[in-house]
Amino acid sequence: MVKDLKSTISNIEDGKQLIRSSGSVGANYIEGNEKLGEKDLKFRIKISRKEAKESEYWLKLLKDLNEKQEERIQKLIIEANEIRRILSAIVSKLK
Repeated sequence: MVKDLKSTISNIEDGKQLIRSSGSVGANYIEGNEKLGEKDLKFRIKISRKEAKESEYWLKLLKDLNEKQEERIQKLIIEANEIRRILSAIVSKLK
């Protein structure tokens, strides 16, 4: 999706941030599942949740600046929110 955006300074910078935060969601989830202990798992899941929320933020910024991609970006915002809610459910079960 980021590749399809116009090459403006804000799209480039916000796109970089989106790529970092969205990649971090999965990376921290995988790392948390390495079973170094329940405390580490909970910590990593919380980081994943935070990164999903940050990804949603960057998507909202990109949506505001890219009317032609608005529908596509809105779908990704919904997915980021769903992932965040799933991660929140996992954290609450780990208590």
